[in-house]
Amino acid sequence: MFELDVRSRKPIYEQLVERLKELIITEIIKSDEQLPSVRMLAQQLTINPNTIQKAYRELEAQGYIYSIKGKGSFVSAATPRQNSEKMIKVKSELSKLLSEALYLGITKEELYQMIKEIEASIGGGIEND
Repeated sequence: MFELDVRSRKPIYEQLVERLKELIITEIIKSDEQLPSVRMLAQQLTINPNTIQKAYRELEAQGYIYSIKGKGSFVSAATPRQNSEKMIKVKSELSKLLSEALYLGITKEELYQMIKEIEASIGGGIEND
């Protein structure tokens, strides 16, 4: 499914959360699709099942997945309320990053080009712009 960097300073469960969020946001893993079981993913990645469980709990707390007892974990459909809360947080973080980027000398044109490339990579690109 994906690889984790065991030599990174970032905890493995955080790497796992970020990678799964990326797969959900880019719709590689679709809404209501079942995630691998904790045991199976732990074997595939050769990491402790508790680490997988911690990542799944974090994703559930953030609203990216939901669990059904005895069935497993599934990708949540985004709700408007969840999206508005996440949008406020993302806009705040993005504002800080964009301010820093402009301060460091990245031009508005370079930022716009980066946005277009990211938009195209997640399937929302504008073809004739």
